[in-house]
Amino acid sequence: MFTASVLTLFPDAFPGPLGVSLIGTAKNKGLWALETVDIREFSRHKHASVDDTPAGGGAGMVLRPDVAAAAIDAVTASDEEERPLIYMTPRGRPITQTRVREWADGPGVVVFCGRFEGLDERVIKARRLEEVSVGDAVLAGGEAAAMCLIEACVRLIPGVLGDPASAEEESFEGDLLEYPHYTRPREWEGEEIPEVLLSGDHGAVARWRREMAEKTTQERRPDLWERYIRRQGEDR
Repeated sequence: MFTASVLTLFPDAFPGPLGVSLIGTAKNKGLWALETVDIREFSRHKHASVDDTPAGGGAGMVLRPDVAAAAIDAVTASDEEERPLIYMTPRGRPITQTRVREWADGPGVVVFCGRFEGLDERVIKARRLEEVSVGDAVLAGGEAAAMCLIEACVRLIPGVLGDPASAEEESFEGDLLEYPHYTRPREWEGEEIPEVLLSGDHGAVARWRREMAEKTTQERRPDLWERYIRRQGEDR
């Protein structure tokens, strides 16, 4: 079973969004499991301190390597199958759907939520943490980012989504962003649903959706569009 272990200074933040809707229902059904670990419990310092001043000076505080490593080791010691160790940080590599699929196909993930100015570099190297970012913005901590990562993985687990096809025609599949969606009423505030979607011609609908996906990707994500075009050429 896919198990997500989250190391955090704020375990009460979980499950949060992971406990509602299809993701929460899947957890209640036993399709996946969530474990939260309070990093502060591994501190041997006065007042359960987990951080200290940056070496070399500067603003803020840094998570101590001895505390962080003890928490990581406690979680991974009982693993029968090795899980990826992930550190949520703005300097990490951007999360991708391809990487999410790889995680979702495995036994789960161990996610360390950063706080303050970050985590001591020695822990990142010694425990071989994979640094991951959910976007080019800085959050107050890694908890919200961890929830994004875990939800992205869990929704790909068989049985979580009501319709398996929902995960097949969506953004980033085949390097394209998703086409636009419409539903009733047919006319709303002067705008109508595109006629092709009401035609009953499944071939025409499929072609329109592909064209819209290509157009949206080209306009909004030129990096994805270039990769898509390159792959199209390689497949020929």
